[in-house]
Amino acid sequence: MSEDEKKSSFDEGPVDPEMTEDDSDTEWVGGDEWGDEEDEGVAEVEEELPNFMDNGDGTISDTRSSLMWKKDDSFKEYDYGITWFEAHDYCEMINDKKFGGYDDWRLPSEEEAEKLFSFIQTNTDKDGAEIHISELFEPGGGHNTWTYEEKPDYQQYAQKFSYITGNDVWEHKDNEYSHCRLTRDVVQDDWEPEWRKDTKTFER
Repeated sequence: MSEDEKKSSFDEGPVDPEMTEDDSDTEWVGGDEWGDEEDEGVAEVEEELPNFMDNGDGTISDTRSSLMWKKDDSFKEYDYGITWFEAHDYCEMINDKKFGGYDDWRLPSEEEAEKLFSFIQTNTDKDGAEIHISELFEPGGGHNTWTYEEKPDYQQYAQKFSYITGNDVWEHKDNEYSHCRLTRDVVQDDWEPEWRKDTKTFER
């Protein structure tokens, strides 16, 4: 190849930017459409966040999951960590007292315990460390909770959930460095509006 041919092959003069954009074979799939998808994803996550309401009687309701939670946890009662068995004793004691007017308090499932967790919510535990539950809950409690779930084929282990990391772990039931948050199901079957309650006539 001659010097003139090489020059014509590699030095074709200045490139027109508009022509480069028009002739491009690569289609950009990002831009505004990608941004719209991201916004929709954020909105969807926000809709899934719990909607907590302080009932003013030591309980907090999550209106989206129909669960009611005790505002404080077992650390307030004992001032130390408890085993899985002691967590059940604590639950029985709270039910005997009919705390909040109810006697059906229980340990949560792992899925229910996780519903309290959100990185955008902050509270503090007994050591002043940050935990990720609603500020409506009493500060100064434990940083985790036992669940009622037992490990299949390994009944000496039960699941607990961390409100620092958002992770669950199988823990030996005799572990004394755990805590317990109690929940109950809000029964909706017999719900009726206040105006109907106020006007209802009871038979004598």
